Parts: sequence; C-alpha cells; structure tokens
Amino acid sequence: MKKLLLAICFLSAGYIAAAQSSVVIKPDSEGSEQGAHVDEISFDTRASFHQQTEDGVYDSHFQGEYLNLHILGQIADGLTFRVRQRLNRKIDDDNPFSATDFLWLKWQASPKWSFTAGKQPILVGGYEIDSAPVDVYYYGAFSLHLYQYYAFGASVTFTPAEGQAISLQFIPSPISPVTQNAYSYNLYWNGHILPWWKTIWSYNLVEDELHRKMNWVALGNKFNLGKLAVDIDYIDRFSGKQKHFFSDWSAILKAILSVGKWNICTKVGYERNDASNIDPDWKSEWDGAVAASHRGSLDLVLPAGNDYFYYGAGVEFFPLGTERLRIHAAYFGDNHDRVHNFDLGLTWRFSAYKRKQH
Repeated sequence: MKKLLLAICFLSAGYIAAAQSSVVIKPDSEGSEQGAHVDEISFDTRASFHQQTEDGVYDSHFQGEYLNLHILGQIADGLTFRVRQRLNRKIDDDNPFSATDFLWLKWQASPKWSFTAGKQPILVGGYEIDSAPVDVYYYGAFSLHLYQYYAFGASVTFTPAEGQAISLQFIPSPISPVTQNAYSYNLYWNGHILPWWKTIWSYNLVEDELHRKMNWVALGNKFNLGKLAVDIDYIDRFSGKQKHFFSDWSAILKAILSVGKWNICTKVGYERNDASNIDPDWKSEWDGAVAASHRGSLDLVLPAGNDYFYYGAGVEFFPLGTERLRIHAAYFGDNHDRVHNFDLGLTWRFSAYKRKQH
C-alpha cells in the first residue's frame, strides 16, 4: 500500500507541476479518431556466423540473433506510443510480455513536461546499457546479469532546455525477477555538458530479489571528437553496510573511428567487487534463493570477491553508406569463461511504412 501511494503521489506531483508550467496540450475532447495515426512501421534484424575456441577446442555455427518490429504513432494530439517487439524471442509463461521491449504511451502535457506509462526501458545511466541490443556485440557482467532491461512502469520527464531531459521513474527492479514486488526508484539525466560531451547519468535505488536495497550511481559519457566517438561509463554500486567506498564498480571504454563507410571499433571493460562486501545480516534461508557463488554478497549482480575483465575489437562496413545495411566482424573475450569469440555478421533495417508529413 505504501508503494501504491508513493506511485500515485509521484505522478500527481508531476501533473501539478506540468499544469502550472505552461498551457496543457489536451487530447481531442470529442473522443474522435482525429489526430490518431501510425507514423512508422519498421523492422531490423541481425544474424552472424559465430566461431569460438575454448581450451583449444574449436566450434562454429550460424545464428539468428534479432528480428525486431517497431511501431511508432499517436492515438491523439499529444498522446504518442511506441512498440518494439522481438519476433524471434520465446514468450515466457510467467511473463507474457517477455518478448516486448517497448509498449508505452507518452502524454506530452506541455513543452517541458511529459508522462510515460507502460513497458519502457529501466532508466539506468551508461551508454552500454542504453544502446539498442541489435547494435551491441558483447556485454559486460553488470549488463548481462540483470534480470530485465525493460518493464511496465511510470515516469515523468522535465525538459528545461533543448537536449536536456531529467526523469523520475518508478518501475520494477532490474535485479529482481519480473514476478516479484521489488522496485527501482530512478533519477535520470539525459543531456550534455558541452556540445561534444553528452551524458546519460542516473541515481538508482534498487531492490534485489531478497528485498535488500542497493544504490547505483551510473555515469555515462559520450565524447564526439570529429570522426572519433568515445564512450566512458562508470557505475558505482554501494550499500550502507559496505566497509569501503568505491569497492564495487564497473568501468567501460568504447571507441569508434569512422573512416568513409567503415567503422573501426573497440570496447574494453573492467568490473570489480571487493571480497569484503559481505552482508553481515545474511540469513541462512536465503542460501537456496541465490547461486552458491552469490551467497553472503551484498551485491547479487557481481558477487563479492569477483572481478571481470572483458575486451574486444572489430570493424563495421556500411555498403549503402547508411545504417540500413551493416556488415561486421568482431572478436571478443574475457578473463572469466576464457572463451575466444569471433563473429561475422549482417544487420539490416527497412521501413515497411512511413507516414507522409503534411
């Protein structure tokens, strides 16, 4: 009940602020279909020839990785929607929307205030986790070990200036199964400090599957330096029970150099959780709820006493000179599984329908 009241107060406060800030954009008062339309229907897909060696043993196979349907439109003036459906993902019986990434409705209440409800990204800072999965060839431990990236929730966004957006979000926790009543309370800034320095920063108060709370500070930075783009992400995870500051963290560096129709890419990350980050109040009945390697740890994403180093490099080629068609070759590995991976793949996008602008 307390969490329900918190959610109602959260959205009500934003509604009052929006009403006071500017003229409200109201949906069609007569309830007709006027203003309702689909703006775009599109698809993207990726497949690759995957090769790997593990302990000197070679293996290879073709694999289809993504087939996504995108639908964008509006149901009335000021009320827009977005759908992203993974057509190749099996639907989970316990979560009938497991193949749906986006299914949200956004009300643009005023030029500076908007409200979003439905299935949406869980707002965690950083460019690795913010990137569309079809554009990511390999992830670090932090991103890989989240239960969910998208969930049904509610958010309010304030846009004080062009290119600057501050959001508050109440949504299920990314580190708890979707069927649990564990939540995440997120403060998120998507903006820039300088024209060439973009930011995706967040503070997240998250509940894990044992209903303990963790704090995340996630600082994503993108530097656009001409033909070179550099992403630097830093995520610090901490609990009030930790003995040392900055002892549970992730750091990720990605660089892309664009030369004509080619991108030369590299990404490296290091993640560490000190062995001292043990919960002094750990309960024996929790042992069966988590993996043996995670027992006693304050952090269930990267357990205490672990570090993870991952790295890779590759090239991308765009034969048409646009994102519509991409060919990639990427190598990646880590210090945990000790598997060497090499992918040759193809990504293509096309628009099945696009509404003409009047």
